[in-house]
Amino acid sequence: MSHPASNRSSVFGSRSRHECTEMRLVLESVGISAVLAQHDGEWQVQVGQPHHDRAIAELEAYRLERSSDSFVAQPRQRVLPGAGWGVLVYVLTMISIYLLATVSAYGWPWEAVGRLRAGDVMSGQIWQTVTALTLHADTGHLASNLMFGSLFGFLAGRILGGGVAWLTIVLSGALGNLINALMRHADHTSIGASTAVFAGLGLLVAHAIVPRPGSRQSTRERYMPLMAGVLMLAYLGTEGERTDVLAHVAGFFSGLMVGWLACRIPERWLIKSSFQWCTGIATFFILSGAWTIAILMGRG
Repeated sequence: MSHPASNRSSVFGSRSRHECTEMRLVLESVGISAVLAQHDGEWQVQVGQPHHDRAIAELEAYRLERSSDSFVAQPRQRVLPGAGWGVLVYVLTMISIYLLATVSAYGWPWEAVGRLRAGDVMSGQIWQTVTALTLHADTGHLASNLMFGSLFGFLAGRILGGGVAWLTIVLSGALGNLINALMRHADHTSIGASTAVFAGLGLLVAHAIVPRPGSRQSTRERYMPLMAGVLMLAYLGTEGERTDVLAHVAGFFSGLMVGWLACRIPERWLIKSSFQWCTGIATFFILSGAWTIAILMGRG
């Protein structure tokens, strides 16, 4: 039922017609008839006099609810240091080992002793799950893993810190290679950082779906990053004749599992440079230790 202009009173005013329209719709959604009027260059939302007090209360409740939702839905994410340094070390390590393996530096058969052979891994040569991550078949293979590995590694470093991110990626990549070896014939061989690259993607997805204090996301909204990650895995990880799809899938889900744990490390630890340095050094020792064992066993 409409009310004559003389029986209407203003309950909201703004120079923005859009904002007034929003408030009118809020009132009409709770059964209060409202109209827009313009007075002295300002738009007003007007209701019948009998509904004035209730309209004021409804609009106040709406503004409070909207303000609360905005505060909760946009928590500030601390950006941790070391992301750039982590990527730099990753690039230098991959290029260095590629060049060393290409020229058989120091007379060592780098690729022969470092590639993953499923049967050898199952017989106890577990270090191959690490060394294989650093070997590449050709420059195209290397370039692809440098590009996507740097991207995922940089993003992971910003949320976990450079040291923790790369330790998580290397451990996840090694776990992915182990799972791949478990499911393959003994003669299957594999090289490449792509298992670790997709572990990095899994880590990012794990961070996105970890529940945040006070979050009001629906179940569907919370798991949207997982669906996006699976689609990206399907798009990037299944192309090419020599693509080891199982290794990519294993790396992705290893990244999800290990990343789920890493994302629960207290922030008071992550912000400490000493903690990041310790995890970064641990990553270096895992890689260098695996290669040392591989070369010693290969020469023996």
